[in-house]
Amino acid sequence: MKRAIRGRSIDTIFVLIVFSIFAFSVLMVLMLGASIYRNINDISREGQYEHTALSYIWTRAKNFDEAGSLKVGDFDGIPALFIDETLGGTEFRTAIYNHDGWLFELFSETALEFRPEDGVRVLSVDDLSFREIENGIIEVTAGGKKLMLSPRSGLGISVR
Repeated sequence: MKRAIRGRSIDTIFVLIVFSIFAFSVLMVLMLGASIYRNINDISREGQYEHTALSYIWTRAKNFDEAGSLKVGDFDGIPALFIDETLGGTEFRTAIYNHDGWLFELFSETALEFRPEDGVRVLSVDDLSFREIENGIIEVTAGGKKLMLSPRSGLGISVR
């Protein structure tokens, strides 16, 4: 009788050990999968923000595809893209710039003075720069990707 109880105890212990190994293996696979998913999601999100920022700037600039309407300049010490337009005889300017890790946009009358904090946050960006290359062509760079703006010649995106 003792032998039968002892045999059942060993069987129970064996089953518990096998179940524990199985549960531990499942847990490890789940943790590994979650880590891989998190890494892929982070990489995907980084590229998405850069592409979204460039697409946003391209769309805004495309609406003002006229010679002289796009300029690169300095907005209170920050490089910015300026879009100039006239509405009802009044000069307006849209400034697009990177401030405190955010893409900002500020629409105002050209004659008025504003600070970078007065703009509207559009989306989070780490690295955004503007520079005029030649013949009115403007290069916008966000995280290693580049957008080339060329008014009156079909604004386009060139990712390099």
